[in-house]
Amino acid sequence: MSRVRVVVAGSSGLIGTALVSQLREAGHDVLRLVRRRPAAPDERGWDPPAGRVDEGAFDGVDAVVNLNGVGIGDRPWSGSRKQLIRDSRNVPTEVLATAVAEHGVPTMVSGSAVGYYGDTGGRAVDESAPSGTGFLAEVCRDWEAATGRARDAGARVVVLRTGLVLSPAGGLLGRLRPLFKGFLGGRLGNGRQYMPWISLDDEVAAIRFVIENDSIVGPANLTGPTPVTNSEFTAALAAAVGRPTSIPVPAFAIRTALGEMGQELLLNGQRAVPAALLGAGFQFRHHVLGDALAATVDT
Repeated sequence: MSRVRVVVAGSSGLIGTALVSQLREAGHDVLRLVRRRPAAPDERGWDPPAGRVDEGAFDGVDAVVNLNGVGIGDRPWSGSRKQLIRDSRNVPTEVLATAVAEHGVPTMVSGSAVGYYGDTGGRAVDESAPSGTGFLAEVCRDWEAATGRARDAGARVVVLRTGLVLSPAGGLLGRLRPLFKGFLGGRLGNGRQYMPWISLDDEVAAIRFVIENDSIVGPANLTGPTPVTNSEFTAALAAAVGRPTSIPVPAFAIRTALGEMGQELLLNGQRAVPAALLGAGFQFRHHVLGDALAATVDT
């Protein structure tokens, strides 16, 4: 593909940092939106709550990538934390969608998550599946709806329903690896809930693929092609770090300790499959969990 100019919001996070690097390696021109005073030639300032973006930030831009949002599992879900989870996604997305519409940017690629589907049990879901119930499903619906102004203006809008990203640098494995190495890694509840994993390499490659391929429009599940249950994930991670699995954590203990957050993040699951990516010809580097863990976990 020819060189494109891409604006990335949320470029300092786990996914954003890797994405900026890969886009530049592919020869694309990348501008990073930052909330502090710009300190480098590739930075432009913005203030989402104030609806302000630096003059000229979207001049000649071909695509905007929106990766904003505070972590959903970092702190307990108090009323104020839940509002922050919503606002940290919806407000920046609305500001970017408005800028895309006003500046005629052709493409907007915006974050979302597989939580959109709620708890799907053992039922496989692709992008045509309806939204589910629960706090995270509601957050994702609103997050995706916040791209409306860009879509109404005729931009190609893709929403990235991302699963559990596996990276050697942090994220999910950053929390789990020390537990498993310390002989504390066990199945959660009955272990039948699905964990729609994706390696960081494939996550970033998929976002680049979406930017470069106009055939993908609307939702895209960014998940590996073979989702696994929590029991299967637990066994695979234990094998990857060379430790046995520990005693299972009962569902009631998770609900007692973490309440709604524990139910939705640890006991619910989505058997999400990446139909849109596969249909468009995307080639996954890591097709099965074992390969992804081998590439991201050091024993």
